[in-house]
Amino acid sequence: MYALIPLFLIVAALLAVPAFADGSPSASARQAVAEQAQAAPARRQPPAGSGPVISQTELRFHPVNESIIEPQTYLYYIQTALSRPSEGVWTPYNEATEKSLLDDFKRLWATSFLDNLWIETLDEPYENGVLGKRVIYHMEERPRVKIVDYTGSTKVERTKIDEKMKELGISLRLDSFLDQATVRRVQGLVKSFMAEKGYEFAEVTSIVEPLPTGPKLVKVVFDVKEGPKVKIRTINFNGNAEIGDRALGRQMKSTKAHNWLSWIGGKGTYQASKFEEDAEKVVEYYRNEGYISAKVGTPEIKTLEDSVDKETRWVELSVPIDEGPRYKVGEFKFDGNKIVKTEFLEPLFKLKPGDWYSDKPIRNGLIKAREVYGAGGYFEFTGFPDLEPVAAAAGPVAGPAEPTVNVTMRMQEGEQYFVNRLTFIGNTTTRDNVIRREVRLVEGAPFNTESLKYSVKRLNQLGYFKPLEEGKGIDVQKTPGEKNQVDVTLKLEEQNRNQLTFGAGVSQFEGFFGQLSFQTSNFLGRGEALTVSLQMGSRSENYQVAFSEPFLFDRNITGGVDVYKRALRYIDQFTQEATGGNVTMGFPLAGFSRMFMVYSYEAVKVSDLNPLYYSDELVRRNPYLADSLLIGEGGRRTISKVTPSFVHNTVDNPIFPNSGTRLTGSIDLAGLGGNTNFLKPRFEFARFQPLNRRTSLGFRTQLEWIKPYGSTTSIPITESLYLGGEYTIRGYDIRSIGPRDPQNLYLVLGGNKSMLFNAEYLINIAGPVRLVLFYDTGQVRTIGQKFGWQEDITETVDPSAPTLFDPFTTTSLVNPNAPPTFQRPIGQTSAFKTSTGAEIRFFMPVLNVPFRLIFAYNPQRFGVLDNNLRPAKKFTFKFAVGSTF
Repeated sequence: MYALIPLFLIVAALLAVPAFADGSPSASARQAVAEQAQAAPARRQPPAGSGPVISQTELRFHPVNESIIEPQTYLYYIQTALSRPSEGVWTPYNEATEKSLLDDFKRLWATSFLDNLWIETLDEPYENGVLGKRVIYHMEERPRVKIVDYTGSTKVERTKIDEKMKELGISLRLDSFLDQATVRRVQGLVKSFMAEKGYEFAEVTSIVEPLPTGPKLVKVVFDVKEGPKVKIRTINFNGNAEIGDRALGRQMKSTKAHNWLSWIGGKGTYQASKFEEDAEKVVEYYRNEGYISAKVGTPEIKTLEDSVDKETRWVELSVPIDEGPRYKVGEFKFDGNKIVKTEFLEPLFKLKPGDWYSDKPIRNGLIKAREVYGAGGYFEFTGFPDLEPVAAAAGPVAGPAEPTVNVTMRMQEGEQYFVNRLTFIGNTTTRDNVIRREVRLVEGAPFNTESLKYSVKRLNQLGYFKPLEEGKGIDVQKTPGEKNQVDVTLKLEEQNRNQLTFGAGVSQFEGFFGQLSFQTSNFLGRGEALTVSLQMGSRSENYQVAFSEPFLFDRNITGGVDVYKRALRYIDQFTQEATGGNVTMGFPLAGFSRMFMVYSYEAVKVSDLNPLYYSDELVRRNPYLADSLLIGEGGRRTISKVTPSFVHNTVDNPIFPNSGTRLTGSIDLAGLGGNTNFLKPRFEFARFQPLNRRTSLGFRTQLEWIKPYGSTTSIPITESLYLGGEYTIRGYDIRSIGPRDPQNLYLVLGGNKSMLFNAEYLINIAGPVRLVLFYDTGQVRTIGQKFGWQEDITETVDPSAPTLFDPFTTTSLVNPNAPPTFQRPIGQTSAFKTSTGAEIRFFMPVLNVPFRLIFAYNPQRFGVLDNNLRPAKKFTFKFAVGSTF
């Protein structure tokens, strides 16, 4: 606290002596001052004959002569000149001085520090007869808030209230001055917050309590009495003659009658703020049906009953509706369009004379018109419909037979703008040229808003940065001092696209091994992809180097190369080696469409084969083993293939997609330069559709087919088709769905054609975390089988000992001396294998890929075995990385 501070020559005794209620010194005080004045040296006096002057100035605080604010702060706002007797400078007291004192008063009051303020002047004549004026600033400071508390209800979320206060510009901070207007605003805010939670009858009172720790320090308490929660039992619409209650009720998203599903999303609770939003949706629905003057009134809330515990109040809502007449379009014309001609604008608006009027085609047309104008640099374009209703003619009066509305589209084109400067901020790793080659804006050219959207999508597809969004990370400002110029700034935030892993271990098949790998999709910030993987062990080797350049020779041509070598030694059994590589070239066809040509070569060699594997009986019983060991092929297999492919990809983000389409078509042409001949076409269509800011819907269709030709009569098992796993049908193990060996039902040989469907409902929970609800289904068929809804259930028959047994029991299937068997159909089951469930998907910075926790239910799983050769489980839980599609 700060005591009274004299500005000059303030007699200290005056500060402590008793005073009358009006602030004037008492008689004893005056006597004491007089005695001190006699003992003190004579004070300086203004020249005799001078007019009135200011003798003293002081600050006096009430009710206790102490200040919370440092007095020097108040002196800053006091600008009336002071007398300086020691220098012989005297400030005259006249009309100008009084005006200056009034200005001081206004400045001090404007600080909002004070609850009360007045300025007093006292006459103090000098011995030489000159009139002195003592100026006293009387101030009563406002209390200071030290504690803010909310009591009476656990439903009050202080964090959300603080956020709302910040949004509305309401300040009730600790150590701030108490402002009753602010307290009332916070009180109303808390009440509206409770109303949003369904407590329409909540009462909020504010209490200001003084604190014992010091004067003018207070605690502000907002006491909340919840009252009953208001729930809707019925909703009635009154006045709607043309559109029924059910149709209107469907437009209201939050205001719904309570039912057994109301706990989902909190519906069934009345919230006035949400009703206003729903009323706007009802009006919008009416206008889309031609009722341009429709209105929704304030609902009448009728209390039906309270629950026994008084915590719930059931009400009936009566919503007044004024439909008005339904209008058809009379004239439809444009006004104000000078740049784009009317004949080019008309096709954008799917509304013509004679149609029922609707706002929807107007909105859609304006969006398309904004794109047209934006592409030419007119980014400030706006437009709106000017409606002129015409009533239906009555009797013989000439006019329309039914109500019509003349529509004039008022187009405000604005001026054309050009790009002055394009700037990137935040790309600490990625080089500017990597970003600039994806951007279709050109400095000096018209500011094309459609090119900006295209550029943002291209940058998001790279995955190098956190996704850019409209209004976030994209800053367009008019260039200061330049006419019709804009500066475009893209604020980027790098994402780590590098992955380094290393480790060591011991495996039953690979023995002791160590591994080291490095993978990046943005090598040295140049936009290049590089993978180096090394694994070496006592029984295995695995080396791979892959490199891809998206802009080869500084042209929009993709070039890539991938080479690998793998070896696996099974002690006393065999050694398998594979060496190969891929060369990729790609070039653009259109904005988001590219053509690729890939040449692949792989040479597989099996050596050191134990003679026991040449047993005819063993090969007959296990065709998978025969194919893997290349028995009958001289221990060598060479696959040389060319794969042309077409890719159209507008998906907005490779890690967490929300919108866009991906269309892929390819065909493997294997034969030239190898000893394995086959054709393998593949088609995939994926689509992501946003539903709102937090949710989107995704689905994929995939079809594959393979056919051997020439000297190749059977499909290599390594190339055959199958389903199962986290990237196809999530609830099953990898390579578990497909035709099986008739002699050994434990072996999935795969098929020559497959069909796969995936659907996902994606919900953004918080940051990089998503909840994904999915449904997967598909089937694999072999040569001679067609896709269908049903497939045969068979049983294995042993002719020598006709005993029927289930294919999933351990019987003669494992007896090498069993006679030949055959399969006999005994019924049918669904040919589609399905899986549905939910997964949590979140981004792992260490892995730089989404990490997935998958819970799946497999309703149609008959005939599918897991990797332990047991029937597939009804429920499964899996861990995975990446995404299904």
